[in-house]
Amino acid sequence: MPGPVLHSTASATCPHGGALNIVAASPRVMVSGLPVAVVTDQGIVAGCAFTLPSGTPQPCVTTRWLVGSTRVLAGGQPVLINPCVALCMSAPQIPGGPPIIAGSQVRVVAT
Repeated sequence: MPGPVLHSTASATCPHGGALNIVAASPRVMVSGLPVAVVTDQGIVAGCAFTLPSGTPQPCVTTRWLVGSTRVLAGGQPVLINPCVALCMSAPQIPGGPPIIAGSQVRVVAT
């Protein structure tokens, strides 16, 4: 499915409202003057307040990108597109749900 290519400063959150920051490891390919995000890039979540029904805090801390573009690569890795296929993960690697991409560039589209 085609979608806009995500970049390192795309506006994103975890499903519980924590801010998601995409750390582009290879800033050689750019869109709108910003490094593109690829499936091997780290997604760091800050400020997630999710708590289990038992009262145990289980905040999202990272993001695991599952699928990227099937046809467009940057540095040999698939670029991330919106809508993205990913999961926000807690410290013990328990999935918390998919990230929410609220804003990104719209000029470059990949499949």
